[in-house]
Amino acid sequence: MHREDSSTAIPHDEAFKKLLQTFFAEFIALFFPELDKLLDHSQTRLLMQELLVDIVGEEARTLDLLIETRYRETDAFVLVHLEPQSYRQEDFAERMFIYFSRLFERHRKAHSLIIPIAVFTTDDGWAGPDHFEMSIAGTNIVRYQYLSVSLRKQDWRKFVASDNPIAAALLAKMGYNKKDKRELRIAYLRMLLRLRGRLDDARMALIMSVADLYFEPSKEEDESILREWLNHESDKGEILMELMPAWKRWGIEEGMEQGMEKGREAERRVIALRMLDKGAKPEEVADILGVSIEEIMKLRQS
Repeated sequence: MHREDSSTAIPHDEAFKKLLQTFFAEFIALFFPELDKLLDHSQTRLLMQELLVDIVGEEARTLDLLIETRYRETDAFVLVHLEPQSYRQEDFAERMFIYFSRLFERHRKAHSLIIPIAVFTTDDGWAGPDHFEMSIAGTNIVRYQYLSVSLRKQDWRKFVASDNPIAAALLAKMGYNKKDKRELRIAYLRMLLRLRGRLDDARMALIMSVADLYFEPSKEEDESILREWLNHESDKGEILMELMPAWKRWGIEEGMEQGMEKGREAERRVIALRMLDKGAKPEEVADILGVSIEEIMKLRQS
């Protein structure tokens, strides 16, 4: 949720929301598998943005991710409110309760169930309490609870075998140590290779653009990884060069191609010299190697 004045919004928030909107079913399946079994994603749609008035903060806020889907048990439509939270907010649970109340007031006749989900993306792993309650003299007046997931508290290794696009996009947002960074990056690239045959270009681009926001990829490190793959798995290395947006920005693809071409030229030079030393005619060498006779003559004179 964001304020009408979005001057404090984090730049990547919109990309993250687009990711959740596009891969809503995959997000639920990855982090809330039990809930996933209860929902019929074939009838899911994003509702229009809703403007809610926060009577506590006295400010207008817009719900960006309010999704309607079908609940299998009752064969009725329900609402799912996804709330990404990228910073600490001590009254977060209270605000979630207020937003729930506003949604219930507005939609209770058409939607008998509202499912609130908080997605914590804070770098330090902060996640607010998952409930808001009010009581007096030992009696609960209200207890409101919402589902939540803290990405930084997830072990990235548990997700590397997954073909879920959400897992690939958010892998670098999960918990890992600096010493794991190279291994995590390689695991992410392998996930991309598996997803490439299942998703269209637009969805692949969305996954990679979100992932790059969290990876902060290093040109030197990626060049090292790519060289390693080209040496041992050249077909996969070439596919990755086509996929990676950061590599295109850095010119890694062009640089690697130039490097490989220089390597091929050096190899042809060695072969040509060996053939000439064994008495082969320049015309024969040029024909076999597919180069001009002039190049062979220059090589012979050098």
